[in-house]
Amino acid sequence: MAIPMDQRDGWIWFDGELKPWKDAKIHVLTHGLHYASCVFEGERAYGGEIFRSREHTERLIQSGKTLDFTIPYSVDEIEAAKRLVLEKNGPVDAYVRPVAWRGSEELSVPARKNTVHLAIASWVWPSYFSVEEKLKGIRLEWSKWKRPSPETIPCKAKAAGLYMICTLSKDAAMANGYADALMLDYRGYVAEATGANVFFIKGDEIHTPDPDCFLNGLTRQTVIALAKANGYKVVERHIMPEELANFDECFLTGTAAEVTPVSLIGEFTFKPGKGCETLINAYAEAVTPKKVAAE
Repeated sequence: MAIPMDQRDGWIWFDGELKPWKDAKIHVLTHGLHYASCVFEGERAYGGEIFRSREHTERLIQSGKTLDFTIPYSVDEIEAAKRLVLEKNGPVDAYVRPVAWRGSEELSVPARKNTVHLAIASWVWPSYFSVEEKLKGIRLEWSKWKRPSPETIPCKAKAAGLYMICTLSKDAAMANGYADALMLDYRGYVAEATGANVFFIKGDEIHTPDPDCFLNGLTRQTVIALAKANGYKVVERHIMPEELANFDECFLTGTAAEVTPVSLIGEFTFKPGKGCETLINAYAEAVTPKKVAAE
């Protein structure tokens, strides 16, 4: 049985200082808990180095600004704190979670007087999907929830509240025997999985939904560049669900998912092949720290 997150050993950077893991606590009346005034990042360290670390930190700060609060630490200070957490906790291959939220001074919808806090944790967290699942491709069902219009949510922020329908969708999918769920957007276009972007392959072309109402993942951006470098034409566009019948391969991308092939989405089937294999290998090479030869 997995150890509950609040009962683990280790260290968490909390508002400027390292605290023993079990002492990193907040009050039950914290604004971020009740009103979702909370932003976070999901990052992976490979060989002790966080992949695209600075870009994650910059996005964290921008997400806070989108939710109308300023994280009281600079990019450089957050970068140093992440390195300290990794060093203190030990594992060189780890998941890193910075999270910022409004505190508990007042509990009402407005929160301008509430202190903004920042914590950073790291722990060993394998990919969302097992090696066996990756090799055969995971199975997805359609979510009943849709990604809302950008006029109704701050869709460019990695904000905690936006993941509520993701949790509902993934829990329902797993209860039905699937690994994940694929969401449409408010217009009926294909959007994303619950914690990962989606790509489709046909020959030497890769098609992926235009992220105009959901997060343009950093892993997504990395894989697009890798696909182009490996000779694929990448098309970002609106994709209707019935178009999935025209594609041969499908895969998800995300910090946790990395590159994960898909074998089924609802009534549509795919066969993981050369395209998925190429990008799995290219991504694995990209995230592996390059050793600098001694002079």
